[in-house]
Amino acid sequence: MRTLFQTIRQQFLEGNDLVLVSIIASSGSTPRGAGSHMLIGQDGRVAGTIGGGSVEYRAGLMALDILKKKESCEHEYKLNHEDVENIGMVCGGDVTVFFQYLDHKDPIIMEIAVTAEKLYEERKDFWLICDLRTVSGIGLYNSAYGLIGNAAVPSSILSSLSVRPCRHRSEEYDLFTEQIGTSGTVYVFGGGHVSQKLVPILASVEFRCVILDDRPEFTDPALFPGAVETILCDFNHLEQYVSITAADYCCVMTRGHSYDTIVQAQLLATPACYIGVIGSRAKKAAVFRRLIEEYNINEQDLNRIISPIGLEIKAETPAEIAISITGQMIQVRADRKATSK
Repeated sequence: MRTLFQTIRQQFLEGNDLVLVSIIASSGSTPRGAGSHMLIGQDGRVAGTIGGGSVEYRAGLMALDILKKKESCEHEYKLNHEDVENIGMVCGGDVTVFFQYLDHKDPIIMEIAVTAEKLYEERKDFWLICDLRTVSGIGLYNSAYGLIGNAAVPSSILSSLSVRPCRHRSEEYDLFTEQIGTSGTVYVFGGGHVSQKLVPILASVEFRCVILDDRPEFTDPALFPGAVETILCDFNHLEQYVSITAADYCCVMTRGHSYDTIVQAQLLATPACYIGVIGSRAKKAAVFRRLIEEYNINEQDLNRIISPIGLEIKAETPAEIAISITGQMIQVRADRKATSK
């Protein structure tokens, strides 16, 4: 979504109107594609995707017509077997797409695009809100910034927003809300070969990464394309450098057992949603023994630690291990969205 807002800003500066095409629902069940977006300009798709295939093709044609009419609208597509596979639905049905006309002369939409970039930079939780009853009802909401835009949103909805894309309907309103920015950060402890492969991949799928190491040569920002920060730290006193929340992910891959043990003991005192540790099962057993004997960690707390880290795909090289870790973290992120209310 960050790229879409950056594209909106650039296209507006060039004097181009756009249509934001969003999957908002399906009949019977919500597709995994709910919340998928693409931008259509006068020459076709300029950013994003709603899953490819014939649905995306048909939606692209309709968006071109909307650019001429300058009217937002909603449309339902009947899905065949191929469409179901492309859009990622668990079962068959219909998919509902909303076409939001974006006028490059509308200062509110430009303000939204600029504010979205600030919120991404500041690592804030914020939501995109589309008013499905109006031509240009669109807004952003963050608890500190408030509601920005021209979408009319009841306070009861603002106070109950979740990470899941959701449609809110009543006689008074018809709104689609989606969290598009999160305060969550991936803290990577150790800047070795796997970390150097991991960070660019995580960044490419919109994880915000911070690297920590106690060796200056392994906190060189040039080693970590996509990282927002590198920190030279003392692994014995992590609280002096970071404050880990329940929205944060932690990957432990320091240069040795002793450092891994020290870091894990401190991370278990935080509410981090993910603690993954690189290494073999033999290493895991040795470290766990130390955590129990030297740090009085109980076995229930140890169950929070995922080790060996990553999905079991027989990864061997640093790049393969990085891919397995990224896949696992995508899975954790998706599960957290699915279960959040």
